Amino acid sequence: MSRIGKRPITVPGKVTVNIDGQHVAVKGPKGELSRILPEQVAIEQDGETLRVVRRDESRAARQRHGLSRTLVANMVEGVSQGFEKRLSIQGVGYRAQVQGRNLILNVGYSKPVEIVPPDGIQVAVENNVNVIVSGINKEIVGNTAARIRAVRPPEVYKGKGIRYANEVVRRKAGKAGKK
Repeated sequence: MSRIGKRPITVPGKVTVNIDGQHVAVKGPKGELSRILPEQVAIEQDGETLRVVRRDESRAARQRHGLSRTLVANMVEGVSQGFEKRLSIQGVGYRAQVQGRNLILNVGYSKPVEIVPPDGIQVAVENNVNVIVSGINKEIVGNTAARIRAVRPPEVYKGKGIRYANEVVRRKAGKAGKK
């Protein structure tokens, strides 16, 4: 039995949820998100709580139960509070800046790398080395942060590159040298 799928979702007072069959639309102070849930699960609203229930006990229904509950919970949290990912740039001369909506990265290539964020995603830079990706859709925020990190992932010898703020990069020892 899915322990995650059984947990109820509490809806804050400023968030409204509209359920039309398998289509779920969540509207809040930060914006609006909608999603079509799989046929194997159903969503029930009881006042200020939402429950995701299985239609049957098939393998596909069990697999999608916890996933669907988490997707709806992330929609509710996104429109009420939003999500953000922080990245840190390390390396001599490595820096970032925002130009309009676009992020410009100078990370050791011959030309600056320009990243255009998708709609609904905001990118900010603090102290030229800390990048903040924020938005209401957790999936798109995470994908955008991963695209930024993929421009120059942290390397293991000197630790230079773009990393998540809480990421720990295991360092390797260099060559031992002759004796």
